[in-house]
Amino acid sequence: MFPKLPSEVIQDIATKVRDLRKIKKLSQEELAEKSGVSFGSIKRFESTGKISLESLLKVAFALDSLGDFEKLFVHKESPKSLDDIIKSQNKR
Repeated sequence: MFPKLPSEVIQDIATKVRDLRKIKKLSQEELAEKSGVSFGSIKRFESTGKISLESLLKVAFALDSLGDFEKLFVHKESPKSLDDIIKSQNKR
C-alpha cells in the first residue's frame, strides 16, 4: 500500500474531527465557542481541511484529543539487526 498524500491526511483529520464532534453531540457553532476558533474556521476545516496549526490544537483540546499530537514526530529507534529484533521480542 502506498503512503497517503498530505492532502489525503489533511482530509482524513478533518473527517475525524467532524465525526468526533458529532459523537460528542456538538454543533459547529458549539465547537467554535468551546474551542475559541471561529465558526467560519471550523466550517472551512471540516469541508476543505484548511486550518492553522494553532486552531487545530485548540479544536483538539476542546474535543479532549490534544494528547494525540504528543505522539507526532517522536523518534523511534530502529533495530540495527535481526538479533536486535529477536532480543526486543524476548524482553516482552
